[in-house]
Amino acid sequence: MDTASAPARAEEPRWLTEEEQRVWRSYLHATTLLDDHLDRQLQRDAGMPHVYYGLIVSLAEAPGRRLRMTELAMRAKITRSRLSHAIARLEQSGWVRREDCPSDKRGQFAVLTDEGMEVLEQSAPGHVAAVRQALFERLTPEQQKSLGEIMQIVAEGLQPEDARADLPWLR
Repeated sequence: MDTASAPARAEEPRWLTEEEQRVWRSYLHATTLLDDHLDRQLQRDAGMPHVYYGLIVSLAEAPGRRLRMTELAMRAKITRSRLSHAIARLEQSGWVRREDCPSDKRGQFAVLTDEGMEVLEQSAPGHVAAVRQALFERLTPEQQKSLGEIMQIVAEGLQPEDARADLPWLR
């Protein structure tokens, strides 16, 4: 048989071990449940999904409660089109407004309004309580430290400098 004309055989995948599969599935199950728990809490108590709450928090923490839209998309780890849709919904609620960037005619800022800040101040205590109950109260201080270190390693590995073009906020 002529091996030069034979299709290149794909390398066999390195399958997860039983323990790795258990850890992976536990991670997926827990993060799905946690995301749903926090989303339902914020929908019930503040009338917004978790991703919108995160946008409002980012704006509240920014100087002048304003961020360029691209910076906000980067912080939220979402596409620019998803951000644009979210900001439109937050504008309808009166919680955010857009402003043109004076130095860049194509750029825009998202600005947290006083009403948006008030909604954040009202919803933050319930959200913090939900996070604390769902995560931190279930872990020892050592487990919390380990979880933080592990998640930092994972996040750093998923944001290498040479892969920036494929990050959601650049799409």
